[in-house]
Amino acid sequence: MAADCGMFVDWSQMGDVSRDADPGKIEYKDLKELKQHARSGQWAKNHSQRSAVYRQLLKVLPCRTVTPDAAVYRDIVGSANSKRISSTPQLPEFVDGVAVPCYSLKPESVGSVHAVLSCIAGQFPDISYCPSLPAVTALLLHWSADEAQCFESVSRMLACNEPGRRLLDQTFLAYQSASMTFGDLVHKYCPAAHKLMVATATDVLEVYSDWQRWVLGDLPFSFAARVMDVYLVEGYKVLYRVALAILKFYRKQRSAATSSALTKQDSAAIRSDIQAFVQNIGKSVTPDKLLEKAFSIRLFSRKEITLLQLANEKSLQQKGITVKQKSSIKRQNVQLAVNADNFSSEIVSAKEIRDIWSWIPERFALCQPQLLFTTSTHGCSLNRFYSHCEGYEPTLMLIRTTDGEVCGAFLSTDWEERKRGGNKSSFFGTGECFVFRMKPEMERYEWVVIKHPELVNTAQSADDEQNCANNNDDAAQSLEEPTADASQLSPFLSTRHFNLNSTNTSMFMAGNADSIIIGGGEGNALYIDSELNHGRTERCLTFDNPPLCAESFQVALLEVWGFRDAMAS
Repeated sequence: MAADCGMFVDWSQMGDVSRDADPGKIEYKDLKELKQHARSGQWAKNHSQRSAVYRQLLKVLPCRTVTPDAAVYRDIVGSANSKRISSTPQLPEFVDGVAVPCYSLKPESVGSVHAVLSCIAGQFPDISYCPSLPAVTALLLHWSADEAQCFESVSRMLACNEPGRRLLDQTFLAYQSASMTFGDLVHKYCPAAHKLMVATATDVLEVYSDWQRWVLGDLPFSFAARVMDVYLVEGYKVLYRVALAILKFYRKQRSAATSSALTKQDSAAIRSDIQAFVQNIGKSVTPDKLLEKAFSIRLFSRKEITLLQLANEKSLQQKGITVKQKSSIKRQNVQLAVNADNFSSEIVSAKEIRDIWSWIPERFALCQPQLLFTTSTHGCSLNRFYSHCEGYEPTLMLIRTTDGEVCGAFLSTDWEERKRGGNKSSFFGTGECFVFRMKPEMERYEWVVIKHPELVNTAQSADDEQNCANNNDDAAQSLEEPTADASQLSPFLSTRHFNLNSTNTSMFMAGNADSIIIGGGEGNALYIDSELNHGRTERCLTFDNPPLCAESFQVALLEVWGFRDAMAS
């Protein structure tokens, strides 16, 4: 077995990894035991065992009927392996200029990775964007007997057709929506790290777009190999986990090293700083600690992440962002589109609106703020408020009081929805709504169920249950988590995809001819009268917020902002 793998490896860099030991257990019938061995590093020091386990895992991977194998590679390329007859083939365009990581390979073995990728490009013409592929190929080459076997392993990962179990993003749309999904997960699970990014980076989304490279490319080989163990067993979700753990460790290191006030930097500088941290992560974290942190995060289920990514894909498609823009455009179309030159508010500064923008769901960060209504121009009339704001979803409301206090709300749903209640004021909206205050410090108050999911009441009508069943027919199946119905989804995705309600904690927004209300249950987070002149704020059950300013206040100025397509500007 030992002779079958390791020919591409520079063994002087492999430490105490054995290439000659008996491979031991290589076939697993118990999924729980397989996961435990993958997560604990059972194969880390036995090169032959890891090679044999990988072959078994890839062999049973469900793939398309016609999937290129080792014989196809030998027919096309021959059996040259690391001996190149001609110059090293150029990397395919779909890797976006990403270099092949060395990963303890022999110098000449990098040419073998190029050869495999060149053949992949010919056999998979539908791949248009896959910058993670050089790292995956370089890793698999370690445990391959020859280039042909590596080619077959990569091909099976690309051709995997198990519902909901994609292993590699193969289009720019999939890659970019995954970056947006990662941003959503950072919002939810790494709030301290996200605050750091907002405080230091001029373009948060551009920083997050590197997340896959951190895991597949920047991590040292000993870390990347451990990630690959779990990745092949548990799938794509592992990459999210590890990237979130990296960001948590980076935030901890950056906070410890920074004693002075944080200042904004060009996003390229932050990206380089994170890359340097990841490349040298072994100085502060072990592979065991990284994976321990990754699996300690109580992440959304695989089904939920699939739904979240589909929502982000739809948002990108609606904006026409399906292919990578030319280098001259770079990432301008997917950045937090707020700057001092095109933003003018009488209530908040460009910096403050950027901070608020960082709180909103990631898919709307593609848009630019558009002023829909302001009392200084349109007057203090609730009817004019509705006429200017209807047809826009979502919206951002900003209020400055006569005492100079500033607060507001992000409102997920079109105000026209209020008409469904007739003359009766009824609540609508989703759990993406939140309220906030600006001074003495900025603070956001999300839907209380996000922090206390036990509060949600998932009782539904028969029609709702049937709708959920129809949606679940197409949902991802997972060995890791059982198929979930809407009642098992997190509150965030339940409200987005199934519009679930909770009795007293889903009072998001309401409006009639007399007033507008944000938040309900034993009080209102915000209440504004029909003349947009007087307001009050109290603790409410929906957001569990304190008063956002003086409990009874006079409105000095009220603005409502919409989200304009950045592509159209």
